Amino acid sequence: MIATAHVDTFARDRLPPREQWPEFLFTLPELQYPEQLNCGAELLDASIVRGLGDRPAVVTPQRRLTYAALLDEANRIANVLAGELGLIPGNRVLLRGFNNDVMAACWLAVVKAGGVVVTTMPLLRAKELVDVVTAAQVSHAICDLRLSEDLQNALPSCPTLGTIVFSHDDRASGLAALAARRPATFDNVTTASDDVCMIAFTSGTTGQPKGTMHFHRDVLAVCDTFPPSSFRPTPDDVFVGTPPLAFTYGLGGALLFPLRAGASTVMLEKPSPEVLLGAVDELGATVLFTAPTSYRAMAPLVDRARIGTLRACVSAGESLPVATRTLWENASGVPIIDGIGSTEMLHIFIAAAGDEIRPGATGKPVPGYVACILDDDGVPLPPGNIGRLAVKGPTGCRYLADPRQRDYVQNGWNLTGDAYLLDEDGYFWYQARTDDMIVSSGYNIAGPEVEGALLEHPRVLECAVVGVPDEARGSIVKAFVVLRQAQNDKVEAQNDKVEAQGAEAALASELQEFVKARIAPYKYPRAIEFVETLPRTQTGKLQRYKLRTDEAPR
Repeated sequence: MIATAHVDTFARDRLPPREQWPEFLFTLPELQYPEQLNCGAELLDASIVRGLGDRPAVVTPQRRLTYAALLDEANRIANVLAGELGLIPGNRVLLRGFNNDVMAACWLAVVKAGGVVVTTMPLLRAKELVDVVTAAQVSHAICDLRLSEDLQNALPSCPTLGTIVFSHDDRASGLAALAARRPATFDNVTTASDDVCMIAFTSGTTGQPKGTMHFHRDVLAVCDTFPPSSFRPTPDDVFVGTPPLAFTYGLGGALLFPLRAGASTVMLEKPSPEVLLGAVDELGATVLFTAPTSYRAMAPLVDRARIGTLRACVSAGESLPVATRTLWENASGVPIIDGIGSTEMLHIFIAAAGDEIRPGATGKPVPGYVACILDDDGVPLPPGNIGRLAVKGPTGCRYLADPRQRDYVQNGWNLTGDAYLLDEDGYFWYQARTDDMIVSSGYNIAGPEVEGALLEHPRVLECAVVGVPDEARGSIVKAFVVLRQAQNDKVEAQNDKVEAQGAEAALASELQEFVKARIAPYKYPRAIEFVETLPRTQTGKLQRYKLRTDEAPR
């Protein structure tokens, strides 16, 4: 490893043992990065050197920042962090906010200052924030004042988090006022290419957050592989999309890819289908990043004359159904570039575009990556067999002090947890998840985490949560709930079927709201079925797979 620029070596000290790392491949000329590398400087300062200072970088409904203005803002925030808030290289900085110009500048400022960015979903509740802050030992936070309540509620359980500043805060102590007093120039920290610059959290099947650590070189590697091979971005492109910056799919599509190309990005805080299509029309967006659910929702609303600037549509976050692809492409006339990525790999590593698209197939490995299908013993399978998807490339899994590293990385391969089939022509076809993770509308939801929230309700004796197919969302969260017998509405109202159904519906709604108040609302069970027992093995282990079939008890 290269000599680190981090004074606080927390992240480097908690990388997995080297023998547990995946094999990294740097086969392309564009992946030969120097030993000293700051991705913030490469994404932003380098654009000024290229003469792009007067071109638009970040556009919101309220504001338009050129590259020069974005650099000034990022530098001022970096000066606030390093000069006023005591940030030293290697400190972890929590970012909590919506997709907007301030979040973009903050992300860049942290990495320019040598910090490690820990970006969180706006919907996370206090308990989930405690888990993230504790795991990453976060020392600083920049939080949108509109999202301050849950962070404030988390603080008593976060002893490492000693410094918080609020954006969208008009007070003298707010980020805007602090930044205005700081110079617009900043000496970027000369980080090593393998210094950690971000920790992205993903939920595993146990519901415990897994921090995935990515280097400065990783950030550039995802920019230099998938985009140029799939849609070849240029400075004239205008990116727009729905995924939040805390989701690495969104980080790439909304910030990294456009800046690397010298293009502009449209950031929307609440991108509903109507708002997203309106932004394409009004701002001339050319590249769209979203999930299959969003394409399906937008298709009936499309007016081709108003989205004529669109030339590339990217889908990831969940499997793209053929019906959704057909619906969108018939409505818009723009083909969808399907892809699969993961938080562990940072972004998309298998995709198909243009004439290479085969509806139903995800595609082929992105240049710079290789993939195969392994059996349960780790032996590559020939085409035509279903097995475990395994990937290698310039990025890969390095969990933050987590024994699950051994599960994700085996014999140098990254095992994504997906079951795939490889055909004779080299196309990869998605089959299913190989674990209990539920992917709904592009969000990864751990069933055990939802179960834990439900079990806090006094009327719930036990429960099991699984994903069930849903045409609009791909999958939805469904909970099978066993009530405490003395309070079982079925028993209490067994002589009145109508009353029983009404009681169940009311209780189901109550449980849904109960879960929403405890974990991120998008994780709540959209379907609840009350059962008398749950299927278990003789040793007492829950058999979730039986709940996905018609054998589920009623």
